Amino acid sequence: MILKGYWGRILRVDLNRRTCTVEKLAQSVITRFLGGRGLAAWYYFNEIGPEVDALSPANTLFFMAGPLTGTDLPGATKFQLATKSPETRMYLCSNCGGDFATRLKETGFDGLVISGKASDWTWLSIVDGTVSFHDARAFVGFPSNLTRDALREAVGSAKAGTLSIGPAAERLVRISCINVDERAFGRGGAGAVMGSKLLKGVVVHGRKRCLVADPARVRQIRESVTASLRRSAGAREGRSTLQYIEPINELGCMPTRNFQTGTFEGASGVDIFAARETARVISVGCLRCPVACGMSCEVRSGKYAGSRARPEYESVALLGPNCGIADFSAIVKANQLCNELGLDTMSAGHAVALTMELYERGLITGRDTDGIEARFGNADALIGVIRLIGERAAIGNLLAEGMYHVKCARPEWRPYILDVKGMPFAGYDPRGFHGNALTYGTSNRGACHNTGGWTVRAELQDEGQDRYGFSGKGALVKRFQDSRAYLDSIGVCSVVRDEYGFTEDPTGDVLEAVTGFPLTKKLLMIAERVYTMERMILNREGIRRRDDQLPERITKEPIASGATKGRVLTAEMYAAMLDEYYEIRGWNADGVVKEETARKLGLTAPSLPVGLPAEELRDAATAEAREYCDG
Repeated sequence: MILKGYWGRILRVDLNRRTCTVEKLAQSVITRFLGGRGLAAWYYFNEIGPEVDALSPANTLFFMAGPLTGTDLPGATKFQLATKSPETRMYLCSNCGGDFATRLKETGFDGLVISGKASDWTWLSIVDGTVSFHDARAFVGFPSNLTRDALREAVGSAKAGTLSIGPAAERLVRISCINVDERAFGRGGAGAVMGSKLLKGVVVHGRKRCLVADPARVRQIRESVTASLRRSAGAREGRSTLQYIEPINELGCMPTRNFQTGTFEGASGVDIFAARETARVISVGCLRCPVACGMSCEVRSGKYAGSRARPEYESVALLGPNCGIADFSAIVKANQLCNELGLDTMSAGHAVALTMELYERGLITGRDTDGIEARFGNADALIGVIRLIGERAAIGNLLAEGMYHVKCARPEWRPYILDVKGMPFAGYDPRGFHGNALTYGTSNRGACHNTGGWTVRAELQDEGQDRYGFSGKGALVKRFQDSRAYLDSIGVCSVVRDEYGFTEDPTGDVLEAVTGFPLTKKLLMIAERVYTMERMILNREGIRRRDDQLPERITKEPIASGATKGRVLTAEMYAAMLDEYYEIRGWNADGVVKEETARKLGLTAPSLPVGLPAEELRDAATAEAREYCDG
């Protein structure tokens, strides 16, 4: 017997053999890992060893939905991906919305596992549970949006869910993304995994409805949550996450000119007000959700007229102030180009900012940039360098390998690279939010504010919290990381989470109404199990305390101006936070999960490599780059 809210079926597709199989999902696995992120991590833990290269046929894509995904509940469109990251060369978890997960559940599956490598470019259709393999050679070179439209037309449904990649992923650019309808699995380079498998896209459409345990109660919850969200929708509509540009800049934490300082003098040119003045703005929402928290922007006039994208805070911060760009229309154009090429906007923004700093310091010249004058504030340079990355031309060929490889190949550039474990920073300077520094260091996918735990609001508003303090930050970060882990496993968007009681102290009965099983009180234990299992994967892949460290720009260079002028997070302060965090997590002083911690959570500790540096286990770069690694 399987819990309601699940089909208990996982679809496996082998591209090499052009076969598919359906496997049963055990209830014992569901009650321990829920679905989504937890289930994807469990599959990865059991199937992907540390020796697997991210771009080899042995790597696998695990797409998993949660128990609420596919119901009529608002905001329940999220699903999860786990794979070996081409960008960081280690475990990657990624979360995304769009229609795909809902449509997958409507075909009668809780997850999709894709392995092997096709003999030539292929796309997949999953229609009413039937899997078909199709020739995708005609789509090679298509931008992701055109691929999406072509796949929907091929199956005769404008509402089908799609996964697709752009030209950058075809060229195995390691910061390429998987587009999901109009969303994306952005971080970590998962697009290159699809590209390495010669898989251009997947389209899914079905008509099945998964049963819930208490339909009447689910209907009551849906009506109550929908009404509440409609009452509060006005505060979100037309604002999106761009509303954070102004306050983060005023707080002195805006990444500016490659994190050289924390206040951008041109922020008023890229904030929510500039967006409304510059572009035609349309609020957009996800399937069955009354909260139109997204914002589609089409530039009205000027050099970039007609450019269109849905810029979020992170994209604007890293393509804008981090590159010295104060022109919102140029950011929309750069975002659109990233979408067309299929690039992660955040890693692309870092790559451009690094190029600009190197150029201004005289460490590279126009010969490296194909003649582009790559100076901060040059909008043409922003767009030009992004194009070089997507086309693997000039310095773009090196940047396309990701910051992990760049540090190996050019170790003298390390002082200007802002990453942890090969993942570039999100859009917050951690010298102004010390808890955020710990999230960057201990996130299970590298320097990430989502899986790492977004502590910014708590550090500003919670009683007893000091954003410049370091005592107590270990407990704070763990709390936010765990709550995000269970939320990603359920399949609910973080925007609507509070309406269901999915806080750091979860309440409510929506899970019980859907599944018929008492899960709410178990959520924090499940979350800790998921996060710990992910760290065990990283330990197996060679990750230790040395890999959780911050770049020297953060620990040695005080912020130059603004509200945080003079602030620095010293290595000693960070070490104290890390010690506290490891102890609370039940990891040893080197960041390895203790056996008793694994046992307490019902996990079996894997055998760990002895004495092998993380670089040696994770390196999928060229032999030339490998010899530069300082291990």
